[in-house]
Amino acid sequence: MTQNQPPGARRARIPGPQQPPPSYPQIRAGLWRRCLGIGLALWALTAVVTYATKNTTLLPTLILLGSFLIPVTFVLWAYERHGRDLGVNLILGCFLTGGVLGVLGASVMEYYLLHPSLWMYIGVGLIEEAVKLAALMFVLRRQTRVRGLRAGLVLGASVGFGFAALESAGYAFNAAVSMRGVDLRALLETEILRGVLAPFGHGLWTAIAGAVLLAYRRPNGRFRFPAPVLGTYLGVSLLHAFWDSTHGIALWLVARLTSGGLDRTLFGQGYLPQPTDAQKHLFTLFSVGGLVLVSLAGIAWVRSLARRDASWRNTP
Repeated sequence: MTQNQPPGARRARIPGPQQPPPSYPQIRAGLWRRCLGIGLALWALTAVVTYATKNTTLLPTLILLGSFLIPVTFVLWAYERHGRDLGVNLILGCFLTGGVLGVLGASVMEYYLLHPSLWMYIGVGLIEEAVKLAALMFVLRRQTRVRGLRAGLVLGASVGFGFAALESAGYAFNAAVSMRGVDLRALLETEILRGVLAPFGHGLWTAIAGAVLLAYRRPNGRFRFPAPVLGTYLGVSLLHAFWDSTHGIALWLVARLTSGGLDRTLFGQGYLPQPTDAQKHLFTLFSVGGLVLVSLAGIAWVRSLARRDASWRNTP
């Protein structure tokens, strides 16, 4: 028989069921914005101090900040929006391990397999997209439960952006070193250009290929290579090849439209000797327009993949 408690008496509190702690670190929303803003400020400050003091020991700081800022920002955005359940460790492993393995594998294979020719860019696209996918599979070899289109998009982009960051650092270093010493202007121009283009290159292509690869992964963790996976690999390799060859294609179009002839030595030189103003404008139009077309094709492709997966739309 229960008795009513007098008014004002304290009642015992029965603890409710406790929710298990999340398996991933709680990162506040908007971290990618703070990373981008603070990173840009630090990069600009480093550039000003380096220019003012001529201190070459600051060059590694300037190169690393400029090369990693945009790739890291996009990986943080992908993690916050669509990859929290994948975990920081896995995404970081794809970014660093996958990026390093991809760069090393591509360097070795391109050194031994490629030679200067009109088809060289197709070979570059095939090799680099293959080694990035191989790096993704290596990182995920023991993560048998990681599969599906959304996981492939996020983790593939992480590998691609890691590759892009390391590659950009190498290009920035090469631009800085010249016969006359350190060319700071060329370094800054290279980092700005590659930073602006970074979201539409390696990260985008490997996200597409990784999405299809993990979408066809078996429940036991084995990777499969049916026709859609192979077709996607060939497709992103062609996008990669067109992206790299826009300079040469623009050069060929300008030569055909303005001179009526085609001198094969132009491709070896990589520029038009004594170009007219009209040729300069046409070259800029064709080269930039080619990059835009490849970027739009890649964006449309990745958006079509994302629409197929309900989990991508239901993430925060």
